[in-house]
Amino acid sequence: MIRAIVSDFGGVLTAPLMQAFARFQADTGVPPEAFGAALASAAQAANGRNPLFELEVGAISEGEFLTTLERELEAGLGRPVGLHGFGERYMNAIDPNHELFAHYRALHSRGIRFALLTNNVREWEPFWRAKLPIDEIFETVVDSAFVGVRKPDPAIYAIVLERLALPAEACAFVDDLALNVEAARELGFAPVHFSDTAQAIAELDALVDGAA
Repeated sequence: MIRAIVSDFGGVLTAPLMQAFARFQADTGVPPEAFGAALASAAQAANGRNPLFELEVGAISEGEFLTTLERELEAGLGRPVGLHGFGERYMNAIDPNHELFAHYRALHSRGIRFALLTNNVREWEPFWRAKLPIDEIFETVVDSAFVGVRKPDPAIYAIVLERLALPAEACAFVDDLALNVEAARELGFAPVHFSDTAQAIAELDALVDGAA
């Protein structure tokens, strides 16, 4: 019986994250693929430690991350790139998914519990939380930057289950990244691999109504 839905934030309760990079490119002239190349170069220089992943578990600050990224982007593009205010600009460029949130609210009114499980950045919390009334339906938020571990590590799924006091088998899990969905499936969650809002709503309704 599905008693709770554990949902990702970025790319599920927002438009695709590449939307933000496309808008950022228009603002700065930095193509999205340059960010990937810069992160790969930085990870290689740091013995495989991806600075984005380090940022998402709170191991480095946003300032340290942006300094590294600016250095690598300048090396790759051959010109200085200023990333001051990147987090706010990035989050402002992503539109909230009001349709899915409204459906979550409707399911919540039927007694389904909700938890948010997000790989995120400590300094960006005020920006993403301002997009939707998260606390209206989500009884707990497990943010990688505050708990020190990120999806798809099983430890972060264990944290959300502990907070819900439920087994994985009682929970559906919604995420846009296949790696995170597969990790949830292996732990016993009912997986919903988000590709678009209509598909996610249909799959969630089937899980919830099938359990009724």
